[in-house]
Amino acid sequence: MQDKRIAIDVNNVKKVYKLYEKPMDRVKEAFGLSKTPAKKHYALNGVSLQIRTGETVGIIGTNGSGKSTILKIITGVVNPSEGNVKVNGRISALLELGAGFNMEYNGIENVYLNGTMMGFSEKEIDEKLPAILEFADIGDYVYQPFKT
Repeated sequence: MQDKRIAIDVNNVKKVYKLYEKPMDRVKEAFGLSKTPAKKHYALNGVSLQIRTGETVGIIGTNGSGKSTILKIITGVVNPSEGNVKVNGRISALLELGAGFNMEYNGIENVYLNGTMMGFSEKEIDEKLPAILEFADIGDYVYQPFKT
């Protein structure tokens, strides 16, 4: 039976970016010298969702719809302008293909690097390694530098 505890709770999250006509306008505003307010762009405007333990969720939308922004807020990479996010458990950010990989390390070394960054012990990584290698399905290429 699936556990129904809430793993991720996003409540009325907003993310506002200020848009300036010229880079100097940002500096002027920082010093209180600007009389023209920056335009506000809402990347997110009142997003709420709950993801329960064991659920798989996909976030889809057009370019600029806020997919990456909500993921960055959930993982703590970016702070919301308003609202709040609660995460029960461990979470990590992998928003770009290849992000978090050392291009000089081989696949095995990168597994240990990323596992450590995610908070796993070496013993836990040792236990998960066979499943990771099976999933990757790249055979002996796992011993080549990631850049190749």
